[in-house]
Amino acid sequence: MTSSALLSDAWLVIPLYNEGPVIADVVEQARERFPNIVCVDDGSSDDSADRAMQAGAVVVNHPINLGQGAALQTGIRYVLEQTEGEYVVTFDADGQHQVMDAQAMVDLAKRDDVAIVFGSRFLDDRTKPGLMKRIVLKVAVAMTNRSTGLRLTDAHNGLRVIRRDAAAQLRLVQNRMAHASEIVEQLGKTGLPWREYPVHVLYTDYSRAKGQSLLNSVNILVDLLFK
Repeated sequence: MTSSALLSDAWLVIPLYNEGPVIADVVEQARERFPNIVCVDDGSSDDSADRAMQAGAVVVNHPINLGQGAALQTGIRYVLEQTEGEYVVTFDADGQHQVMDAQAMVDLAKRDDVAIVFGSRFLDDRTKPGLMKRIVLKVAVAMTNRSTGLRLTDAHNGLRVIRRDAAAQLRLVQNRMAHASEIVEQLGKTGLPWREYPVHVLYTDYSRAKGQSLLNSVNILVDLLFK
């Protein structure tokens, strides 16, 4: 059971790159539970930054596109240096993550006093990634678990809750898709307690076009091999 109160001690960090058609809705819906949101506009060529700001988010700008890992590091640094937020919630800009899942993950972190909560698409059957994508993601999980020593069921889900003490130890240098494994590795090295939580990732025509294709999953494996 999740609470209905606003989560004022948590900040959503949303990497943002050319998401003008959807970002206002994503921010507005998230602010019903998370009043504090920072979007890191990663060199967008559209009006994403303006739309996010008008919807109520703080916007930090990269002058050029640096990649999702760099955007996450910038957003996390903003929360740590500019706010007193206790929790960082990494959240995608394309509408595939569910606010209720993020809220439940923060509630879990508080209730069980854990520093990290990883969202997992594979702890229940709500998410429908398709057979080939599921296979590729499972291979990526196996590779990440082998390199990190953790035992996750989903290593490349962008929905995570990270307590301030854990977030302060992150130094992401992998700007592209390999950052997803890097963040797991660095969080694992903190030795702080963690959990997984079942989440529903909603794949739409829009999110697939923005990078949730099978090809993108293969690119994750390539990045893992050659990072």
